[in-house]
Amino acid sequence: MLKCVNKNIDVENFALPIAETEFPQPFTAELEFNAPARGMWNIVHTGMLIPQSHQIFVCAQGCLRGVILTAAEMNAMDRMSFVTVEESDLFNGRLESNVIEGTSAILSEMPLKSRAVLLFLSCVQLFAGCDMSVIYRELRERFPEVDFIECLMHPTMRKSGLTPDAFMRKQLYAPLKENTPVRENCVNIIGNDRVTAASSELIQILKTNGFCVRDIAACRDYDEYLAMAESLYNISYYPTARAGNEFLCRRLQRKFLHLPLSYSFEEIAENYKILGSSLNVNIDTTEFRKSAEKALHDARNVIGDMPVVIDYTATLRNLSLARLLLENGFNVKRIYTDVMIPEEKADFEFLQKKYPELMIYPTLHPAMRFAIKTPGTGDEFLAIGQKAACFTGTRHLVNIVSGGGWYGFDGITQMCKALITARNTLSDTEKLIQLKGWGCESCL
Repeated sequence: MLKCVNKNIDVENFALPIAETEFPQPFTAELEFNAPARGMWNIVHTGMLIPQSHQIFVCAQGCLRGVILTAAEMNAMDRMSFVTVEESDLFNGRLESNVIEGTSAILSEMPLKSRAVLLFLSCVQLFAGCDMSVIYRELRERFPEVDFIECLMHPTMRKSGLTPDAFMRKQLYAPLKENTPVRENCVNIIGNDRVTAASSELIQILKTNGFCVRDIAACRDYDEYLAMAESLYNISYYPTARAGNEFLCRRLQRKFLHLPLSYSFEEIAENYKILGSSLNVNIDTTEFRKSAEKALHDARNVIGDMPVVIDYTATLRNLSLARLLLENGFNVKRIYTDVMIPEEKADFEFLQKKYPELMIYPTLHPAMRFAIKTPGTGDEFLAIGQKAACFTGTRHLVNIVSGGGWYGFDGITQMCKALITARNTLSDTEKLIQLKGWGCESCL
């Protein structure tokens, strides 16, 4: 006779005060649950940022379902193809030829070949010892007019080395050509899913000082994308973009700048000190700082003591954001995250000491499947991020993913404006959190 063994699970038992957690992993890794909040981007969304490109996934049919649905939801099925891997391919010696011939058949039938092909091999090829160099060498000989980009769909390897996300952001720039003539007044923003807000002082500083600013998310065609190789300076600020930027700068012999996304006034000011020194320009952010301070004051007056909850999908610098809000009088009650990135260590230690009762909730623990609330049942909360809204049941939602393209002092100002809007407006969270890759169609 079947017996229910999880009838009275209380998810509160799986949350911890930050004072009782350890950095960087507050919870033990085990069987994982994936909440039905679909706003985060995946490798399909990110790969679509390369204009006039085509993606080919080579994997088992079960894995293909997810990536094909992603392309379909993006209205981008014309930019997606696949080659299936069957069990017999693992021992009949056709593992490499299956990829080569399948990819060749797809490209040969295209009426107009894409300028670039992102070829995704998967876990099964890695496990079976597939010779990837043979595959790419043969395809490049057959189709010399196509830039083949080596990509991996390997979630089994996400616990070591570059994460799949960081690796994908690195490969985004693989076709940029070495020995491209340099333009000293050009700057690339590297590794973001969306264009940095035009209101950001970072963009205004660059343009005011005569620099052209290029971003893959703003490229209209493949030639414009390739022109990114001309830029002398490559700036990254999102945490998972740093490794890719470093590799690109070494390969193209360009100047590397990483100005980390932060919600700390001091860290933002230090970023601009580094930027000014690197570009040999004077930078005055006084007015932007005053605007951010005023925005925080105004938002605090509107929101009052309303409990604020934050999750890692909104920004990987969730502890930095929590610290900013707490220091300015906001009632931050919960953070939903499973791991803390190295950039957050100082914020973690500060919060442990000054706000020891701040609660840290997992998102991946199997018990969290019982934490999902019906939208409207938790409207006493204000959520920053879709998973926070999903787990609290609030319709007061700041609906951003991966920082939202907000950066610097202006990023804080934009966040405060969004907090006020979320406080005064009820979102249709049941509909919003089902949209896979929130904002992704902007890349097409």
